[in-house]
Parts: sequence; structure tokens; C-alpha cells
Amino acid sequence: MKKNYPCYRLFKGILGPIFRLWYNPKVINKEYLNVDGPIIIAGNHKHIYDQCLTIISTKRMINYMAKKEYFDDKKVAWFFKAAGCIPVNRQTKDTAAVESALEVLNNNGAIGIFPEGTRNKTDKFLLPFKFGVVSMAKKTGATIVPFGLTGDYKFRSKNLVARFGKPFKIGDMSLEEANDKLFNDIKKLMEENLKAEN
Repeated sequence: MKKNYPCYRLFKGILGPIFRLWYNPKVINKEYLNVDGPIIIAGNHKHIYDQCLTIISTKRMINYMAKKEYFDDKKVAWFFKAAGCIPVNRQTKDTAAVESALEVLNNNGAIGIFPEGTRNKTDKFLLPFKFGVVSMAKKTGATIVPFGLTGDYKFRSKNLVARFGKPFKIGDMSLEEANDKLFNDIKKLMEENLKAEN
């Protein structure tokens, strides 16, 4: 059964326009999010606001996987709970988080995941991908929609871009093949952003 998160629409309606006005993001190919049935939206992760770029790009509600530490902080826990985020304990194999995400997908919902598993604070273009995205897609038949984020979160940014890629299903691919495809798709989307910027 789908859970109702009325605050999600409220937060999006109020904070979405403020986010757009302040950061001036450019969203490319958001029509790729117009997919029926369960979808997993997956992209690179560099900033705490990355999920906002996908949330403002679709009318669908996105249940984002978020680190457990956000839910341990009483100052912000209420917000993440009200927004329908799923807490993930990154120190262990969190089966409860996976089951919650699978429930959303089995009810034709949308899950947002950063397959790097954490924000990339290194000099590497992309961190190695964990297998959560492709594993859940395989189990549920969900469509994966990749995206690549580049640019700076500055007032009226000139280069903040979210570019969505062609959706795909895993089908007969192995998890390794699917994870490699997802990694390469996101890498190419990021490279396209940077190429267009120059």
C-alpha cells in the first residue's frame, strides 16, 4: 500500500520555487522521467542539495534513500521523515532500508538513490558504484533513469546542470553488466554537461 506524505507536496510547492530562483539550475531531458510503473532515479552525488534537482524535475513523488545520521538529529529528522525519505545505515547491510525501498517500487513508486553511496569529496570524477540500484531494479523490474550533475551551488549559478539519460531496464543483464552500464551512462551525462559548458 502506498504511504501518503502530504508534507512532500507542501515542501515542494514552497521550497521548489525558492530553490530554482536562488540556484538557477538547468535541467535537461526531464521528459525521461515520464515513465510508467516503478522507477529508480540514480546519479552522482556531490552536494547535500543534489536530490532537489531531481525532485523539481518531475511531478512524481521520489522517496530518497538518506543516511541514518539525518534521522538521528532531532533538528532535521522531522523534515526527512515528512518528506518520505528512507533511512539507511551505511555501516551495515541495512535490510530494513532495502525492504522499505522495495515496497515503494512494488507499489509502482519512485526511489532516488546515489549509487556512490556517499557524497564524492575526492578528486575522482566518480566513486565506485554500489550494487543497490541494479539489485533492486532486478528484483522489481523497475526502470532505471540515470542523471549526471555538474556545477556549483552558488547564488544564480551559471553552471549548475542536471542532465537525465535514457531510461533502461536490466532485463537479462547481469548485475555487474547493469552496474557498469549505469556507471558509464552517468559518467557520459556528466561529461556532456562539462562539454556544453566549454
